[in-house]
Amino acid sequence: MKTLYSILFLTLALSLSSCADLDLYPLDTGSSDSWYKTEEEVKASIAGLYRVEFFPIDGDSWTDNHQSRDRLNDFTAATLNGESWDVKNRWQNAYKSIARCNILLNKLASPSEIGINEEKAELYRAQVLFVRATQYGILTSCFGDVVWVDREISIDDAFTMGRTDREEVMEKVYADYDRAAAALPLSYGTRQELATKSAALALKARYALYNEDWDIAAKAAKDCMDLGCNELYPDFGELFLSSTHHAKENLLSWPYSLELGIHTESEGYIQGLCPRNRGGYGSEYPSWDLFASFLCTDGLPIDESPRFNPQKPFENRDPRCAYTVVEFGTQHCGVIYDPNPNVTEVYSSISGKNITNLDCKSGSQYASYNGLLLKKGVDESYINGGSWKVAYDRVFVRYAEVLLTYAEAMIEAGKIDNSVLDAINMVRARAYKADYRNGSAYPKVVTKDRDALRSIVRVERRMEFAYEGLRRMDLIRWRIAEKVLNTPDYGLLDKDALVSKLVDKNLWFWPEKPQIDENGCADFSQIYNKGLCKIITRRQFDASKNYLWPIPSLEVITNPYLGQNDNY
Repeated sequence: MKTLYSILFLTLALSLSSCADLDLYPLDTGSSDSWYKTEEEVKASIAGLYRVEFFPIDGDSWTDNHQSRDRLNDFTAATLNGESWDVKNRWQNAYKSIARCNILLNKLASPSEIGINEEKAELYRAQVLFVRATQYGILTSCFGDVVWVDREISIDDAFTMGRTDREEVMEKVYADYDRAAAALPLSYGTRQELATKSAALALKARYALYNEDWDIAAKAAKDCMDLGCNELYPDFGELFLSSTHHAKENLLSWPYSLELGIHTESEGYIQGLCPRNRGGYGSEYPSWDLFASFLCTDGLPIDESPRFNPQKPFENRDPRCAYTVVEFGTQHCGVIYDPNPNVTEVYSSISGKNITNLDCKSGSQYASYNGLLLKKGVDESYINGGSWKVAYDRVFVRYAEVLLTYAEAMIEAGKIDNSVLDAINMVRARAYKADYRNGSAYPKVVTKDRDALRSIVRVERRMEFAYEGLRRMDLIRWRIAEKVLNTPDYGLLDKDALVSKLVDKNLWFWPEKPQIDENGCADFSQIYNKGLCKIITRRQFDASKNYLWPIPSLEVITNPYLGQNDNY
């Protein structure tokens, strides 16, 4: 049956009971005939809607922020197709969630039959509408026009439904978010992985931004800001640590627990982020492109700032640089990190003595190919005695995004005022642990020039949200993916050449400044053309099709009314 029928439509058409193996009746929903009889069953079903698989986060490995040695993936190799796992998984999970939402909404239409009063029923509806709206926000961001379903449907209807224009879908999404926000509370007293009024407004703002509905995005973000209950966590560096659970800035998150056996990411990926000097692989790391994007402390890009020294690339940089990328010569996970090939030994606070430096090319040919390691959120907890199990909060949206969404939407709408500058400055000042009103404590944004502000916000988002899954949609929305994803990933020369051409000539780490464009994207071609770095991989992006994902092949075969996105 799995090879013959569409998962989407089998999930929607619950009457097909012979295919129960396709998760039509999971433990948190049950059959529509045998479930939803009590309030507890309704609450259990709503809790099931907040499974993490229903709230996917894009990988930074799909963008120019990340390198994985010399490996590419479907996104960076432009080989995405209707059989790709991410394509099928995202479509199927979204519609599985939508089907469950529609069943619940149908049952909640008659709350008295469940023993629920109208006030409580509306709160439950709000939770469900929030989830459904978010699923459609995710779907339209990936696939464009999608199938709109807001009711339980028959199997005959399922196989003849076509896609609805993206704009029409989003009008319905905004309405769902509005109704949800009206009924949802500011909080639940204790932290729960359920939507609040802030989360509904924040995600309405996000998906309105993705769809270039600037006024809607700005208003939703401003409404969230005006609630008065949200704030930025005071320490950017601490915000992402596993020890920092339930940060108020996180508007929707899942705090994982090692005690409960619930941890983030695969052990292999976690080990790939960690230094080889502590048993990691050092195989997953920030790109040079990301590293170069961090501004200097004067607010200028590295190719313009007199404060930037390419031989000391961490000095005089926005604090988020060293919070995101491990600074050379500093302790990381208990060992000094230094990729300089002439530094053959480093001090380990674990052993209390110098050890062979496996994180440089002299110590291991498999050390980070570009010399960088990820610092953001990574600490001793990642190693966890060699288990490589870590339980940090899985954050879907946080308040800093609301502020920068508001700023971008207002800029694009041509409505630039002091509130726009304040929103940007609040985010930037937090990185410096400064009051945003104190312009002497950080590089305060003061210009109201639209083009300048557009560039500032784009760079600010990259510095602020690296490795948080927002970069892909930024590239898509700004229509610069074909530029930045059709470029090489650069890295270090092989050991002997690295020593003779750079280290021995005092040109380590970068021999000169790369050029930075108006979007904060670096160009290392000049350095490469001089033979002072090497190409690790060549990313690809096909602008004729890759701005959207393909509809899963099985869905198109099963239902010809769906059609396929262009050029797939």
